[in-house]
Amino acid sequence: MEYINLGGVTQMESFLEKFFPEVLTGMKGAKRDAYCKYDNQMLTAFTSSLYIAGVLSSLVASRVTRSVGRQAVMLSGGALFLAGSAVNAAALNIAMLIIGRMLLGFGVGFTAQAAPLYLAETSPARWRGAFTAAYHFFLVLGTLAATVANYFTNRIPGWGWRVSLGLAGVPATVVVVGALFVPDTPSSLVLRGENDMARASLQRIRGLDADIGDEFKDIVVAVEEARRNDEGAFQRLKGKGYRHYLVMMVAIPTFFDLTGMIVISVFAPVLFRTVGFGSQKAILGSVILSVVNLGSVVVSGFVVDRAGRRFLFLAGGVAMLLCQVGVAWMLAGHLGRKNATTMARNYAEGVLALMCLYTFSFGMSWGPLKWVVPSEIYPVEIRSAGQAMTVSIALCLSFAQTQVFISLLCAMKYAIFLFYVGWVLVMTAFMATFLPETKGVPLEAMRTVWAQHWYWRRFVGDAKQDRQVNCL
Repeated sequence: MEYINLGGVTQMESFLEKFFPEVLTGMKGAKRDAYCKYDNQMLTAFTSSLYIAGVLSSLVASRVTRSVGRQAVMLSGGALFLAGSAVNAAALNIAMLIIGRMLLGFGVGFTAQAAPLYLAETSPARWRGAFTAAYHFFLVLGTLAATVANYFTNRIPGWGWRVSLGLAGVPATVVVVGALFVPDTPSSLVLRGENDMARASLQRIRGLDADIGDEFKDIVVAVEEARRNDEGAFQRLKGKGYRHYLVMMVAIPTFFDLTGMIVISVFAPVLFRTVGFGSQKAILGSVILSVVNLGSVVVSGFVVDRAGRRFLFLAGGVAMLLCQVGVAWMLAGHLGRKNATTMARNYAEGVLALMCLYTFSFGMSWGPLKWVVPSEIYPVEIRSAGQAMTVSIALCLSFAQTQVFISLLCAMKYAIFLFYVGWVLVMTAFMATFLPETKGVPLEAMRTVWAQHWYWRRFVGDAKQDRQVNCL
């Protein structure tokens, strides 16, 4: 997905020369503060415009998904991606760039709403973590492809950036074509009253020889009970019996963005240029990070349904914390002191190594689990609304962070990493205390996990929910 890897495009001198010449001039200033080379609000507005569009579209997608199903929303998201990539590739001014980014943002909101739910609702319970993590795998694969494209198109003088931005149409085409050939989820079809189609869809997903009787019955019972007590998904979230879902709905996307990975992903080339890498080497550094991220997601897919979600959250949190402390220490000691605008090569390579370790830790834990856990913990009556809120909060925070990160880097310098260290410490403690283990639990029986948790069980004793658990 090109939107995660925009930082590579913003390092292309041909791109900066056409749209942001003042940034290019500042980069070449001999006395420019090492941490402030890219402090330009129009550049960050271009980067962050995608996220605000994604917030709006994900909220709309919640109601649309419930009405027309996951498949139709994924198809719409792919079409918006295609339109956005075409506008960006043909851009003649900053306004066209921002319009294209916003179209990509609408695509992000639709696909991020529907795709994780689709994977969670169609996967077997014992492998649901790996199946849902596949969504993050393809995000990272798209990021890697975009970074490699940036590396090679950066060598094309004048218009290489157009090729890079236009290549966002490739994954969009894959989404559109893929959505045309997959059935909608059984839960979504039952929710819309299409029971016969739902049974056929489940049979197709599980295989023609599979016995789907019990699983289909559980889906129908869960949906019918949700429909009988349907006073509105967002209205439900105000009730005591849904307090635990509301907390996780806010906490997981908030903590995800405060790991610091979103700004490292978007602005990795900026960071590498800051510590002394050239334009081409800065993009190559991003390629290396993307390869590491992809490898870690693959490993996570094999581990998540064996070791569990909690283990990965805790192990990843501790490792990320240590890496960020190391980066802050190296930058504090070797960049910016005595007006140094770069750092020695061996220390710059040390920063890259720590970034790789940090990226691997993130890719093992928060990267895929940010999609896995929210898509599986919500009951069917609030599943679309819960996913919409999760995606909206994440995109809203991403917008805020990408809008202010360059200014924070300029103001806080190396301490920006210590800022994220504090948050990683908080979120790791939160997950250790409040997240129950959900591996291997069928979606229709997920309430029992919360009913057995030492803290959340006080909120689960709702009469409507008790009936739904007992009938399962």
